[in-house]
Amino acid sequence: MLYADTVTSGPLVHKSGTIIVLMVVVATLLFTLFNLTGTIFGELMRPVIGEPAESGLYGRFATGLVVAILFVLNIVLIGFLKFQFQVIIVWLQLLVLFLAFFYGFDLDFNFIRSKVWFMVSQGVFTTLYVSAISIALASVLAIVGAVAKLSSNGFAYAIASFYTSFFRGLPLLMQVYLIYLGLPQLGYVINAVPAGILALTLCYGAYMTEIFRAGIQSIPKGQWEASRSLGFKFGLTMRRIILPQSLPLIIPPTGNQFIAMLKDSSLVSVIGVWELMFLARTLGNKTFQHMEMLITAALIYWALSMCLELAQGRIERHFRTKSH
Repeated sequence: MLYADTVTSGPLVHKSGTIIVLMVVVATLLFTLFNLTGTIFGELMRPVIGEPAESGLYGRFATGLVVAILFVLNIVLIGFLKFQFQVIIVWLQLLVLFLAFFYGFDLDFNFIRSKVWFMVSQGVFTTLYVSAISIALASVLAIVGAVAKLSSNGFAYAIASFYTSFFRGLPLLMQVYLIYLGLPQLGYVINAVPAGILALTLCYGAYMTEIFRAGIQSIPKGQWEASRSLGFKFGLTMRRIILPQSLPLIIPPTGNQFIAMLKDSSLVSVIGVWELMFLARTLGNKTFQHMEMLITAALIYWALSMCLELAQGRIERHFRTKSH
């Protein structure tokens, strides 16, 4: 969050009735355009509009108007609450709408319950295993690449710049195929899991190289000159002076890269790695219940991402407090 604003003012919707009327009009037009008569709102409006499927434009407009009024009233009432309660209520409302959207797919929940534990015990473990090793190796590679790109040695800079240009310029899926199918052509047979880890490491190492480079360059030049004047060698300067100060800037984008890698690890399923996406496709193919498994995998990915977001937030607060 930004720092607390010293100039306080009430929510915009509480200041003018014109804003509320305008919001109702715009929402009504949008909901009318989307035609909500085929949803549960249309069924609830049946005493007013009659048969929803035969109500025509009148039914669409009446349903849209009622939903728009409820929508705007919801916004106005939430505006009276404190920030923490606003966040909780909006999250709960969006979650309910999200689950209702999936519920409309007429899913077989018994099938989901019979497979979800297998997906968690097998797929989640492999996904986290591949992602954790890849992000650790990518971080090491990124530090080396960042130092090389900041080096005055033309040879080191050329290698690092070529590496970041090449691996950021190719789609990750293509890199997975090139490593898994290309290395055997050179006589190096590699299994699916190491191939996936290598592809993720090289790809995200290239992106993270630029993150580390920007973080290191954000430290004033005087810090480097002062440490060198005290007799600190290069490694000690980086370890004790530069990197500790750059970490608060490096961690947020690095955390985002880890979350992105967690989801992009699904691409290694194309070479047979038994991660979450591979199991979702395989289990769904057996009985043609693809949507059940894909939605289950999506919710598991979301849960894992939220856990990583919480961990990232704690780490950021730790380093922000430490730097102050």
